[in-house]
Amino acid sequence: MKYKAFGAFAALMGLFVAAAPALAHHAFQAEYDETKIITLKGTLTKIDWINPHIYFYLDVKDASGNMQHWTLGTTAPGAYRNAGLTKSMWTLGDTYTVTAAAAKDKTNLAHVKDWFFPDGHKVTVWFGDPNDAR
Repeated sequence: MKYKAFGAFAALMGLFVAAAPALAHHAFQAEYDETKIITLKGTLTKIDWINPHIYFYLDVKDASGNMQHWTLGTTAPGAYRNAGLTKSMWTLGDTYTVTAAAAKDKTNLAHVKDWFFPDGHKVTVWFGDPNDAR
């Protein structure tokens, strides 16, 4: 009987340890200001198409002409695939415009709402209603 109780306890602890990474995931509202939507236009320099979020890197000239390096977070690759989007749709070196929720800490980090491609077409990958800036 002692061994069964110990086995059940060990199995339960194993489940808690396995679930710990899920608890570490951050909330959108903790990192981004959903009321501050910004527009950035720049050159795409890198793409990290990885779980749990895709990251795009954009070089943007500020009003003074200085180059700023921006990290653009997005949803998971699965959400992009479900929307019919693939990594090959973006081309390094091309110029893109995005609207995005700015980081609360005022760093060059933002969460993309809309992509405007060099050929003029627009893609929105957002939470729920694409017209809702939340």
